[in-house]
Amino acid sequence: MMFRRKPQRPFTRVFFATDLHASTRTFRKFLNAATMYEANVLVLGGDVCGKVLTPIVRRPDGMHELLLHAEHRLVGSEHELEHAVEALDTQGHYYEFLSPEEYERVAGDDVAIDELFTRLARERLAAWREEADRRLGPLGIRCFVTGGNDDRPEALTALDGDDGSMVFCEGRVTRIDDEHTMVSCGYSNPTPWDTPREVSEERLAHLIADAVAEMHDYGNVIFNFHPPPFDSTLDLCPRLDTSTDPPTPIYQGGQMIFGPAGSTAVREAIERHQPLLGLHGHIHEARGAVKVGRSLCVNPGSEYGEGYLRGCLVNLVDGEVLSYQMTSG
Repeated sequence: MMFRRKPQRPFTRVFFATDLHASTRTFRKFLNAATMYEANVLVLGGDVCGKVLTPIVRRPDGMHELLLHAEHRLVGSEHELEHAVEALDTQGHYYEFLSPEEYERVAGDDVAIDELFTRLARERLAAWREEADRRLGPLGIRCFVTGGNDDRPEALTALDGDDGSMVFCEGRVTRIDDEHTMVSCGYSNPTPWDTPREVSEERLAHLIADAVAEMHDYGNVIFNFHPPPFDSTLDLCPRLDTSTDPPTPIYQGGQMIFGPAGSTAVREAIERHQPLLGLHGHIHEARGAVKVGRSLCVNPGSEYGEGYLRGCLVNLVDGEVLSYQMTSG
């Protein structure tokens, strides 16, 4: 039997999820978490943008041609088309309906593809923001969101402003309630994938230092940093052979080799400042929680492509993490 001191005032319940990569079904589950888990605050970590653009070609014979689940498909009926579009939404793919002539013109123009991708990414984020206002506004709940290394800066401008339920907190110090402050940084250390917002460890250390420059007492501070701390188990992933294109996993004796891929700059900042809580993502397969000194650091992982939401509930009160729980659904 164990006795535990009861909090003197109501605790703050934070629901954190990350790496949704434009999956609309997963995002809607994320919004549902506010009522399902009775959360006071929602935090959406980095990598909100998708990574794939799928053209849907309208053929003269009335069929639609697309790539779905890595297979070439010809879709005829409206019902089949709706099902295909829903599957693309769930996977986090952007899509655009094109005539055969439009497809040929865009397919050979890298600039046009890039512009189309950015427009679709902005449109989806803007739609998410509107949906958050509709569903969270009446509840008085705010959702704090930051970008990640896969998110193009020009796409993230769709989230600018904090006049609605969704607050873009990138590089800012934000109050999530009367007691707790959150500092957010969405950039990552270098990866094998050459993503839009990865920087050197030295540069990342400077970005973090700038973000926390006005902080003095870290007892009630949350670090919302996209990459997990280096060698913390929250950053364990397959080692990759970067001499291939794309990079491929390394095997030894028939077994895949794993290693840490987190950020030394993030680890150093956590060890130095000892915040109350660290919220991280980036490494989808490294779901877990670990203490770095006094700081609880969590990575809920991600399975966005199946429309599956992984998250973490954290109860905070009186400068303590009262409890936490990983969620799936």
